[in-house]
Amino acid sequence: MLVRDLRDGEGVALPLLVRECSRGTARNGSDYLRLLLGDRSGTLPARLWDCTDDHAAVAVTGAVVHVVGRYEVSERYGPQLTVRELRAAQPGEYELADLVDAPAHDVGKMEEGVRDLIATVQDPHLRRLLDVLLGPDSEVWAHYRTAPAAKRYHQAYRHGLLEHSLSVAEGVSAISATFPGLDRDVAVTGALLHDIGKLEAYAFAGAAIEMSDAGRLQGEIPLGYYRVRRAIEELEGFPPERAEAILHIILSHHGSLEHGSPVVPCTREATLVHMIDNLGGRLGSFDRLEKELPDGERWSSFDRALSSSAYFSARAAA
Repeated sequence: MLVRDLRDGEGVALPLLVRECSRGTARNGSDYLRLLLGDRSGTLPARLWDCTDDHAAVAVTGAVVHVVGRYEVSERYGPQLTVRELRAAQPGEYELADLVDAPAHDVGKMEEGVRDLIATVQDPHLRRLLDVLLGPDSEVWAHYRTAPAAKRYHQAYRHGLLEHSLSVAEGVSAISATFPGLDRDVAVTGALLHDIGKLEAYAFAGAAIEMSDAGRLQGEIPLGYYRVRRAIEELEGFPPERAEAILHIILSHHGSLEHGSPVVPCTREATLVHMIDNLGGRLGSFDRLEKELPDGERWSSFDRALSSSAYFSARAAA
């Protein structure tokens, strides 16, 4: 049974992945565990009352645990699992593919897509920059191809950054031919590199994704800006105006100050990358929500990333 198929009042005995875990103290003075558990279909909050040190040692982020308890949907608190028993899951009790999400596209095909797109960049300075950062033999590429694109809202799984960056860059490439005055090479290069700060901002804890210390202390945009600027400074003869254009895309791709960008998009290319990046993230949220829906359901619950529920008409037709 998957998380999305649980029903109110149902007993649960499942292996689940620990996405988050923290320890608290109840009013009666006893310790409890606050958990976020999940599988490939979604997550659910859970509580283990009267927890022991042994429970806390087992339920660490990224671990797979076997839980026994009761699933309930509260009018006030929403869905929650009350855990009665918790132990480490044994290898034969689960398949990792059932617990973690994955991209819809073949990883090898996505890698080929990035290579094909880089080959279309005509500017020699931008090609050198892309080869340094995303060349098949670079240390950066080995991390770029496996990193997640987020912790929760879209493409929050291994190879998610590759999937997201390629889709944004392909969209930017296609639209660049539509509007006059756009420098396609700058826009495509910026699209491929816009989220490169996520290499340091997120880390895998076992099979789960966590914010790294650097991600919390500095943020993914400054981390990406610094990495790309440092690479540019090591390339002899790199044109300053090209550097400005690429670095501005990275700094402004969230679109507004309140969303974490230190500057807003001030060029055609930065505006285009921001718009397609935002579109890719929102459509990625639809993918996530549809995977979480039980069979027969066509409306999701309210989602913070969309500021609304999502409706899936194909499910309605079926």
